[in-house]
Amino acid sequence: MDTSNPAVFVNAELLRMYVGRKVRAVIQVVCSDGGSVVGKSTDEKQLVVKGSPPGPLSTYVEVIGIADSNQSIRAEQWTNFGDSFDTNSYNQLCLLANGEYKHLFI
Repeated sequence: MDTSNPAVFVNAELLRMYVGRKVRAVIQVVCSDGGSVVGKSTDEKQLVVKGSPPGPLSTYVEVIGIADSNQSIRAEQWTNFGDSFDTNSYNQLCLLANGEYKHLFI
């Protein structure tokens, strides 16, 4: 496992702090047009994921890629997380990973 460039756990609000860096986020897919996917982040805000997923997407998807802007990610990796997901717990993980316990994650 390559640990030289870890992906930071983010929600839509935290994304703006990491523009140009590798991030990971879970979204609820709202719509997909082939070249991008619009989704709802775990903090209930909209995110745009640029790139074409490798296949059909489930309702919840984890995306790892480069934060393109404060509202978009250029996807490098897509992982289906199924049709049921605890967004509140993941959002709390994002807050912990960027707060008091940041040193444990990055």
